[in-house]
Amino acid sequence: MSKLTDVPKRILIGRALRSDRLGETLLPKRIALPVFASDPLSSVAYAPGEVLLVLSIAGVSAYHFSPWIAVAVVVLMFTVVASYRQNVHAYPSGGGDYEVATTNLGPKAGLTVASALLVDYVLTVAVSIASGIENLGSAIPFVVEHKVLCAVTVIVLLTLMNLRGVKESGKLFAIPTYVFVGGVFIMIAWGAFRGLVLGDTMRAPTAAYHIKAEHQGLAGFALVFLLLRAFSSGCAALTGVEAISNGVPAFRKPKSKNAASTLAAMGLLAVTMFCGIIALAMVTKVRMAENPATDLIHNGVAIGSGYVQNPVISQVAEAVFGKGSFLFIVLAAATALVLFLAANTAYNGFPLLGSILAQDRYLPRQLHTRGDRLAFSNGIVLLAGAAALLTVIYGADSTRLIQLYIVGVFVSFTLSQTGMVRHWNRHLATEQDPAKRSHMVRSRAINAFGAFFTGLVLVVVLVTKFTHGAWVALLGMCIFYATMTAIRKHYDRVSEEISAPEEPDDDLVRPSRVHSVVLISKIHRPTLRALAYAKLMRSDTLEALTVNVDPAETKALREEWERRGIDVPLKVLDSPYREITRPIIEYVKGLRAQSPRDAVSVIIPEYVVGHWYEHILHNQSALRLKGRLLFTPGVMVTSVPYQLVSSEAARNRARKRQEWNAPGAVRRGPAEHRPKEHSGG
Repeated sequence: MSKLTDVPKRILIGRALRSDRLGETLLPKRIALPVFASDPLSSVAYAPGEVLLVLSIAGVSAYHFSPWIAVAVVVLMFTVVASYRQNVHAYPSGGGDYEVATTNLGPKAGLTVASALLVDYVLTVAVSIASGIENLGSAIPFVVEHKVLCAVTVIVLLTLMNLRGVKESGKLFAIPTYVFVGGVFIMIAWGAFRGLVLGDTMRAPTAAYHIKAEHQGLAGFALVFLLLRAFSSGCAALTGVEAISNGVPAFRKPKSKNAASTLAAMGLLAVTMFCGIIALAMVTKVRMAENPATDLIHNGVAIGSGYVQNPVISQVAEAVFGKGSFLFIVLAAATALVLFLAANTAYNGFPLLGSILAQDRYLPRQLHTRGDRLAFSNGIVLLAGAAALLTVIYGADSTRLIQLYIVGVFVSFTLSQTGMVRHWNRHLATEQDPAKRSHMVRSRAINAFGAFFTGLVLVVVLVTKFTHGAWVALLGMCIFYATMTAIRKHYDRVSEEISAPEEPDDDLVRPSRVHSVVLISKIHRPTLRALAYAKLMRSDTLEALTVNVDPAETKALREEWERRGIDVPLKVLDSPYREITRPIIEYVKGLRAQSPRDAVSVIIPEYVVGHWYEHILHNQSALRLKGRLLFTPGVMVTSVPYQLVSSEAARNRARKRQEWNAPGAVRRGPAEHRPKEHSGG
């Protein structure tokens, strides 16, 4: 890494950390809650709006169904939380849904869960940041006017933060998350006080609008379908619940108990906020439409394309606190910030899952290694790139993105809970203790109900959302599954090919002879060094090889060869089409064909240069030759370097870089007391 790139790298991501600094700080419950639950807690900022958006298709009259949809979401939330409490007790290692499904249902089920989670993590980043931008835009119009640019900027900032290795930083997550939760509860309490005690009439900024129903008077199956679609949109409130089961190792002891308690607290907070926002939205007469420009009517006229539809939570906050008030601005800022930080759940989950999958040979091995700051840098960059691409394609529109979102969540929920049922069945077959059996039976019943309920919701989501974008998420899952399967087959095939045999074979038998060939173009120092090295090899046969491209130059080479009395035979290959690589390759293959048990050693003299532009001017023929010879069995290629003067300058620059420390590369202190430390990077 040159000095030019080392400075910005160290400024952006900090000094490199030693491997023995990997130990993680264990988290108390009060810090673990905002760290692992920021995603499900923040989802209440957009889930109520998604419910109202779908119901608006049938007009304002359908809004009275929203409390019942909220009740269904609450029941589902408590079911999922109760189910995952069994997971954290049974699998405290933090393997999560992938480990549960792989262990109990087999590799294919595990790979399906992994595909769903990878897609879900990418969507978590895109949806959370897009929703955060929309919430921030309710207070700062510039943000929502340039929301794609702002969303991508936030993705870049989050990526840099994670590349620095800021892992589950307690204060970073705790402060905005608790401000958001506190702000929502204050809004619910103050709204209830104003409405029930003071008798105030609170009105959202859209209360005077009318909704042009796309389908008037829905009844029967059509109405049921609409309600199911609204319910599936409200299920966005459940995203990220599985994060705690993946993070059990980061909790303080007793790990499983603390993780289960945190899960329960998260579920209680999330459903209370969700129901409170829905209730206030009904009281303040919030109006939402999927196509606000044409479907929102004010004074008998469509509101037009210039209208920006603010999220439900922003409209409710404006009605309760007043537009531009201190609490309104604080809640808007905290909502945006907690949504941005909710994306960090994916930045923790995606690289870790990618590392596990790479270890299991389902993803490239590069995803398994840690970067300078002991974070899984390659996974972080891959996640950021995919999320940024999705954000640009969908215009940072959370409503469009959220249609893709729920499928992966419920695929992993359903398979994980089904796997837990198999887990309890396996243990019940051997357990004799009546008390333990009773506990297992109860846990199995909870997981069985969870598997049934989440499976039912998965079917509902697929049926109601497939044509609205869920097919994209399914396609992404299929692509991940097929890609990971192909990668595993490749690694397995390579592993089988290179595995050391128990019995002697051709790779273990010593070659009968070694035929060394030194490639030359003219007689100069690099050629003489390569010939001297080749003589040290004590090959059975040794010859020099050149290609006749220019007859005059070849003749001059022969004459000088004889004049110097070089005791190595010189063989000249004719090349009527002035090619260099092909004649040499054919000659080497010919040697192999004559004596298949012989090894051919091709020795190539090369210049060592010190500047990037010199690489363009030298060694191109050698590079092409080595590339072709790599595919020729039984041929070994050796480069004999000859250092030019410019390489000495490069060596001096490298020595200076070793002695120079980038800003932040080492801790500063009195030189006489500071231990010598190797700079990273």
